[in-house]
Amino acid sequence: MRKGPLAIAGEAAVAEWGTLFRTVRERVVRKKFAAVPLATAATCLILLFSIVQHLPGGERLVTQIGVVKAALPLEVSLLRTPLSLYVPALDLPVWGALAQVFVVFGIAEIVLGRRLTLVVAYTCTLAGTLFARVGVAIGPDHLFGFPKWVAHVRDTGPSAAVVALAICVAFRCRAWFTAGLVVALMVGEAVVLPNLAGMEHVVAVIAALLIAVSVEVFGDFWPRVLAGVGAAAVVATATASLEAAAEARLRTPAGAAVP
Repeated sequence: MRKGPLAIAGEAAVAEWGTLFRTVRERVVRKKFAAVPLATAATCLILLFSIVQHLPGGERLVTQIGVVKAALPLEVSLLRTPLSLYVPALDLPVWGALAQVFVVFGIAEIVLGRRLTLVVAYTCTLAGTLFARVGVAIGPDHLFGFPKWVAHVRDTGPSAAVVALAICVAFRCRAWFTAGLVVALMVGEAVVLPNLAGMEHVVAVIAALLIAVSVEVFGDFWPRVLAGVGAAAVVATATASLEAAAEARLRTPAGAAVP
């Protein structure tokens, strides 16, 4: 019997997202919101910054602790980058950032784990921040350069982290069509709208692909190394304790009580 278009589409969707759906559903059904504490906290931080920056004097406070610009000294940008991820853009609806972060961070937290989710989010956000500085430095005469006024553009928001996490989750779940679609959309955005945000999304995609590939290749390497170092440290500590105890016994005077 020949399959219809809906049946073919259903099979393709199961093949693409079946593993992801089962993994996320199982964890969420079992733990509810406790399954995604990182995503919940990130969403609440975005909502908090959104409220604060619209209060009297709030925008100045948010700017001082979480707004990054290429014109700022490098050390200031590096200090503000972790919080800049949670500062929503003023010209975009905050509900979009809230929905993106809760859904994508939540899925990534379940699929990748909390630690890797944070590493991907912050690394790719930092990569975009540094790229903006390089683009301003090389100038608009280069393909990836920007005019000087871009150095004063507010560079905040979770979009680069969301794009990067989507790539890593798709890579982990072998959802190749989804990964390719995200890459194509980000490259298309950068071509059609060649602005700072679009180019930072492309940089985030590249950084995410490098992280995803390195995790696949070396994922079990560093945990084994760290476990070996930990085991060696335990053995060394135990050996040192035994040697110290033996030396103490040797030094104990004859007839004295040995502890």
